[in-house]
This record gives sequence, C-alpha cells and structure tokens, in this order.
Amino acid sequence: MEKVKIGIPKALLFYRYGELWVNFFENLGLDIIISPNTNLEILENGKRFTEDEACLSLKIYMGHVHYLLDKCDYILVPRIACLKHNEKMCTNFNALYDLVRNTFKKRIVHYNIDVDKKEDEFYAFITMGLDLGFRYREVVKAYHQAKKMETMMVERRISKQQVDLANSKKVKVLLAGHPYNLHDDFIGKVIQKLLEEDQVDIVYSDLYHGKYLDQEAKKISKRNYWTYNKEILGAITHYQESVDGIILITTFPCGPDSLTNEMILRNVRKKPIIQLIIDEATGEAGLATRIESFIDILKERSAISETRNN
Repeated sequence: MEKVKIGIPKALLFYRYGELWVNFFENLGLDIIISPNTNLEILENGKRFTEDEACLSLKIYMGHVHYLLDKCDYILVPRIACLKHNEKMCTNFNALYDLVRNTFKKRIVHYNIDVDKKEDEFYAFITMGLDLGFRYREVVKAYHQAKKMETMMVERRISKQQVDLANSKKVKVLLAGHPYNLHDDFIGKVIQKLLEEDQVDIVYSDLYHGKYLDQEAKKISKRNYWTYNKEILGAITHYQESVDGIILITTFPCGPDSLTNEMILRNVRKKPIIQLIIDEATGEAGLATRIESFIDILKERSAISETRNN
C-alpha cells in the first residue's frame, strides 16, 4: 500500500515553517513532495490563477500549488489569522486556504492558528494529525519531535550568523524582509548573488531571536500590529549597530510592507537604507545598478571611517 503523499508549496510560509512541516509529516510516516525553487514557469502559472492586484509573493505561491496538483494526494495550506493577542496577520495568510480551495479542485490538508480563539500551534497540529487519521499519542509525539528539530536548526543558524558577523572584516548589509522574499530564488536570491559578487557579507533579518521584540520594534513604530512586520522592525533595531547598511526587500504591492517600510525609512537614521520593491517585471540589470551604487556608498563611508579611526 502506497503512503499518502503530502505536497508542500515552496513559497510563503515554507521559509518559516518548512522544517516543522516536513519533520512532522515524516514522523507520521507520510511521504513529502516539495515543489522546486521558483522559476519563470511557476511564476507565469501563478499569475494565471491570481488577480493582477495580488502581490508577487502570492502569485509565486499559487504557481507552486499548481505545480503540485498532479503529484500528491493532499496539498498543505495552513490558515493563520493571529499568532499573538492584539496582533494580526496579512489577510493573505488568513484567506490562503479559501483562495486555494476555490481556485483548484484538489484535496487540502490544513490547520488554523488563531490565538484570540485559543487555537495555538500545538492545537492546530494535533487537529491536523487527527484529521489525517492518526491517533492522538502518535500526533503529539510527531509534533514535539518536529518542534525540537525546528528549534535546534533555527538556533544553529542564528548562532552561525552571530559568529560570522563578529568575525567579518567586509562591508556588512542587513537584508530585511519576510523570509519568503529573502530566500526565494526569484526574489531574494538574485539580490544575495549580486551582494556576494560585490564582496559583501549578508546578515538576514529572519535570523533573529526576538527576545526583546516588542521593545525593539517600538523604537521604530509603536503601533504596528502585523506580527511578521514587527519581527522585521525588531531585527533592524537589533542589528543596525553591527552592519554598514540596510536593504529592505518587499514585493509589489504588499500593503503591510508599504506602511512598515515607510516607518523604517522615516525613523531609522543611523545607517543608510535602500528599498527594493520587486515585481514580475523587475530585471536583474536594474537591481544590479541600484545595489552597486548603494554598496559603493557603504564602502566609501567605511573607508572614511577607517581613516578617521587611524
């Protein structure tokens, strides 16, 4: 008897929860199929199934869902409305299940997280496992093992970034944005490649403990209630003393990002900042010109600072 195959789109929340998902399903003995890195074909297919006004990140996600349609039994599509009391998510994450369900005729495995309704992550995963036909004890064990692995991997990446940052002798740039924009091949990976070619060390805003998130985020904005955007604010406050400049990455036309980035540009004064808004028409040549100019400024500032110190 073949195992049930769970398809996971490699977009949006995959870059935040991917390891948790994969380990959870594998612990239950299920097969996992992850869509490939974003490419032009995936983007074009995503555009076919979204409104023109949808952000690029959502268009990419729908393209990944389309890729998986004939390759698995279920596609994982979570619904996340609220992760913290008095905070909200972008409406895309709240509506994602409905968007996919009403666009594609495919069986979906999903879970809901809304802490205002007392539906936290543990409750969500247990409910999902039970819906798949597993026993309660099996699901609890699978979740705890997956959560332990996720925590260990995140800690390892954050620790490595801190060590690399402390030892770096190059110009350092903080890439600030959502993980699904920072690490997607069609969006952030292009920018990473250009920075590496310019001999720049990269610090990622999603590799951040957030122990003092609320206090650090409020130094930029006291009223931002979008959880994922608050994490970007906190990371900028946390890392800005350790880097030479900040690059904001966002996809057009993200509403929460447009407001949050404006707060950042107005209130972060200590380091140079550039904002890169990516859409499907953005070319690498145009990005290269802007990034090279920005890095030239940072290198010149660094050279002047070294001269003064000597």
